[in-house]
Amino acid sequence: MFACDIYPLFLRRESSFTSFFNFHFTKQFVPNWNISSKAKLEFSSAFPSSHSEKEEMKSLQLLSFLLLSCIITTANTYGGKKKEALGSQSQHTRTKKDQQNLETKFRLYTDTTEGVCQIFLNQLETLEKCSFNASLPLVMIVHGWSVDGMLEGWIWKMAAALKSQHKQINVVIADWLTFAHQHYPIAVQNTRYIGQEIADFLEWLEESIQFSRSNAHLIGYSLGAHVSGFAGSYISGTNKIGRITGITQTVKCAHERSVHLFIDSLLHKDKQSTAYWCNDINTFNKGMCLSCRKNRCNTLGYNIREERLPKSRQLFLKTRAHMPFKVYHYQFKIQFINEIQDKQIDPTFTMSLTGTKEDAKNLPIPLFEGINGNKTYSFLITLDTDIGELIMIKFKWEGAAVWENIWDTVQTIIPWTKGTRRPGLIVKTIRVKAGETQQKMTFCSQSIDNIHLHPAQEKTFVRCEDRFRKQN
Repeated sequence: MFACDIYPLFLRRESSFTSFFNFHFTKQFVPNWNISSKAKLEFSSAFPSSHSEKEEMKSLQLLSFLLLSCIITTANTYGGKKKEALGSQSQHTRTKKDQQNLETKFRLYTDTTEGVCQIFLNQLETLEKCSFNASLPLVMIVHGWSVDGMLEGWIWKMAAALKSQHKQINVVIADWLTFAHQHYPIAVQNTRYIGQEIADFLEWLEESIQFSRSNAHLIGYSLGAHVSGFAGSYISGTNKIGRITGITQTVKCAHERSVHLFIDSLLHKDKQSTAYWCNDINTFNKGMCLSCRKNRCNTLGYNIREERLPKSRQLFLKTRAHMPFKVYHYQFKIQFINEIQDKQIDPTFTMSLTGTKEDAKNLPIPLFEGINGNKTYSFLITLDTDIGELIMIKFKWEGAAVWENIWDTVQTIIPWTKGTRRPGLIVKTIRVKAGETQQKMTFCSQSIDNIHLHPAQEKTFVRCEDRFRKQN
């Protein structure tokens, strides 16, 4: 069986988020979860939605290490080494007497006015009092290091999101604030101790009310991800915890955005973000990695798809600045022919897209190099909304005044007579691939007799098959 790990890194710069995943697949659960040593991911939000968001983004430079998702879907997923890998049996095993005085408070979340109800180890009456249902799955939220000794707001938002989307589950908050509200190095050491307590709790549920640990899902944030990993290692027996998700970061800022990305995947089932396997961020930004063949893409967050792959993978995606975070990825490939011999130009282009559902206007084109000779350029465009199937592209060369001066200079060097066509750019076709639908399309100039583009001009491109059909 396999465990699936995702380790994203979020950087926050002005109006964009950049991130990249590392999917790690293993045949055996690794007892010592050193999650901070794993690789990275890049997120990027295409367009800020308001002036205030732009200002907020400018004030933050680095967002965080974010999402580790370990999915284990069968009872035998982990297998292998047990508690001894993390310390001696005597260090982590508790007596029945000790178990009644745990540092961890297990609070069952309810969507009633009471909010939570505490379950005490070895006190069966508290399970009945809190209405714990052994026939339903259990999702346990494990918080991380605490600055102020209080449960943070994201915990309740995640619990509410889980209950709103999955009514038939038990949601438990593992409150280990007394050990988390310490100097950070001490809190780190305490993660093993709390991991043992969670393992003890799950073993007790199994022994007392026959609740299967394979129906348990641990979601750990920050040091809570370490805690969850240790719980998976310490639990005794051959059967292991059903699923572990870790959400972690290196910098405390931006209101736990990593957590909200995960919550977003719960609240917007119809807008699940897709990430794509790619070697590096530069290649991804050229739109060259939008393939879903052979498990090259996956879903971000709660609804991630389990896969069995031989090695780690980096997956990239872009996001919006706010919920819902999903964007729609498109690769555009344009062949330019620069008619000005031996002169590189750096024009500014915009595109407007017409879809069957909506339009997207004046999108900036991110060319990463100047145009020289005959060359095909590839770039990534993301849209906040689903425009449906793309049916028309309007491509414009911006900056008329600046380019008129350049063209006057060119005419002085390479004069052309009155009545002859001045040199410009030739744009024959635009090829498009939609990441989310995997659809490929080719667009041709609407006017087959005029494929030249000059400053301040806008050309219309339609689906080539549509143009040929109209001509015939």
